Amino acid sequence: MEIGTIQIILVFLVACVAGMGSILDEFQTHQPLIACTLIGLVLGDISQGVMIGASLQLIALGWMNIGAAVAPDTALASIISTILVIGGGQSIGAGIALAIPLAAAGQVLTILVRTITVGFQHAADKAADRGDLNAISRLHLTALLLQAMRIAIPAVIVAYSVGTDTIKNLLDSIPDVVTGGLAVAGGMIVVVGYAMVINMMQANYLMPFFFFGFVVAAFTQFNLIALGVIGAFLAIIFIQLHPKYYKDGNNGGGGATANGAPANDLDDELD
Repeated sequence: MEIGTIQIILVFLVACVAGMGSILDEFQTHQPLIACTLIGLVLGDISQGVMIGASLQLIALGWMNIGAAVAPDTALASIISTILVIGGGQSIGAGIALAIPLAAAGQVLTILVRTITVGFQHAADKAADRGDLNAISRLHLTALLLQAMRIAIPAVIVAYSVGTDTIKNLLDSIPDVVTGGLAVAGGMIVVVGYAMVINMMQANYLMPFFFFGFVVAAFTQFNLIALGVIGAFLAIIFIQLHPKYYKDGNNGGGGATANGAPANDLDDELD
């Protein structure tokens, strides 16, 4: 697939937004589900973008910055993987597997840019001493621009090159055993990422619903909308039946009184 000039410009803009979102953490534009969907929209295949974004999102849920530790970069992995899948004709499994080394490379780039911006922080301190608020704003925006370029420049290079014969021949020359292995590894990585999220939740009392969902999905032909509606109904029923959410003692034997004590326990005390 040859990517046109307008599409490359749009890829540049989306990559800038994702790069800035990865450091701001406010609008979550760097998350795979958003970044991959936007790139898919730009490249004319939004369904592929949503699918690879959803797969990568399960992995990225287990990635987070803790203290001074910087997590793998989801923005670079999402943008480049989607370009390679849609523009380069790679499978989603291969794109997911390629996203892991890309995330590691993005992690190195963001650490490098953050190190460079330490100088901007010192310059901002000096500007604050002078009372120059405009200089502080310029320094902040310049540092943010560096984070945007960290994603945008590699994205434009890949988008410009992916339609050339050199890149096409390079991608096509990958043996089937390698692409097949990448697809298997990509599926395993998704499972591991999802398992990390479940392990962090530590919600053992919800595990029956979790396994019930897998059984329903495996033995029925329900689509995602139907499964989502079933999940919403189960959540409502669970909240209505759980004593924790009762406001008074009029909801049955397992209810609670207005002060939060279980109704049955209160009756035993009165007896």
